[in-house]
Amino acid sequence: MALVRKDELLRKRFELLVSIPGIAQVSAMQLLAELSTLPSDLTVREWVAHSSLDPAHEISGSSVRKASRISRAGNRHLRRALYMPALVASRCDPHTKAFFESLLALKKACLQALIAVARKLLHAIYGIFRSGVKYEGTSCFQGSRCPEPVSFGSVSIGNYPRLI
Repeated sequence: MALVRKDELLRKRFELLVSIPGIAQVSAMQLLAELSTLPSDLTVREWVAHSSLDPAHEISGSSVRKASRISRAGNRHLRRALYMPALVASRCDPHTKAFFESLLALKKACLQALIAVARKLLHAIYGIFRSGVKYEGTSCFQGSRCPEPVSFGSVSIGNYPRLI
């Protein structure tokens, strides 16, 4: 934690990570340790491939088509660090929960939907690192419907304008 306090870039990224629902200080430190070693010129697809959350299709000719799985070819520590934040976010964040439940409604397995949430969280992390703007669920989970906005006094959460 002292190293994060000393470095300006790490401190900013740590604050951005903690702004995501489901990511607390311990998860943020794990994710920061794994993501800070990546080169800065990687695309979001390369981040997903590095985290082993990309689908691996097994197709042989025209007759054999097996179910897709995650590739498991990249960094297992990063994939492990994304699991618990995805689990918590699918229960607590209304946008992530709506996305998770929409996948379950499409008859996806629970673990398959959870891995999809982890991948979405990695996309969100990539976006907030590039833009420097704190997390907003509406810009990350555009296709899923959030039940209703939650209001805290004069501040309304859930009806933000899109960033991208």
